[in-house]
Amino acid sequence: MSMNEIVREARRNLARANRILYLKGVVDGFGHVSCRHPEIPGHYLISCNRAPKLVKEADIVELDAESNPVGGDDRRLYLERFIHGEIYRTRPDVQAVVHSHSTAMITIGATDVAIKPMFHMAGFLTRAAKFDIREATGRDTDMLIRDHELGRYLADTLGGASTVLMAGHGATMVGTSLEEAVYRAVYAEINAGMQLGAMQVSDKVRYLSEAESDLATETNRSQLKRCWDLWCEEVDIDA
Repeated sequence: MSMNEIVREARRNLARANRILYLKGVVDGFGHVSCRHPEIPGHYLISCNRAPKLVKEADIVELDAESNPVGGDDRRLYLERFIHGEIYRTRPDVQAVVHSHSTAMITIGATDVAIKPMFHMAGFLTRAAKFDIREATGRDTDMLIRDHELGRYLADTLGGASTVLMAGHGATMVGTSLEEAVYRAVYAEINAGMQLGAMQVSDKVRYLSEAESDLATETNRSQLKRCWDLWCEEVDIDA
């Protein structure tokens, strides 16, 4: 496959990822997903400012390391693209980023409860961070990560984790591939809903240990294609 074909396939898969996240209830009219550019590691691909369900291959924009559009593209961009740009800058292992406002994740993020893996599909949550923009800035804001400085605060809080819950806002998940980032966004929301339900039943909830979580995460990484192929079949479009 030529490099042009590789880049086009990345754009096509990113369009699919947007629609999968909508189908699974992780995003609605808001939220976004990106992937690192396959040819230029400092650049990344993300949709122009569109609702995820509507994103097609033609909507994908290439942004540089400063989160500016490449090649004079003047389409409107997501205000919070700095979430993606600053995570890519600080985490060379990350190949894709999902930012969402999914309900159960917001609920846990608004409490002093840590999100924890309930089952093996969410083992990656054993290392999750919490971000409060009030603490980062020392002031009230509109909650949006709308510049490099706020993006750096968020990336620093994420650290080496897979997930960061954003108080009063949503959550951001990262992955070593687009497939993994989408998988994590889907199962983080499922796990958060399960955790909230379990906490209503009992204050003694069995969570995965760190060792169980790590082993499950490695096993699941080898199985991502099963979910990805299924979800692509469900949303496939003339991207």
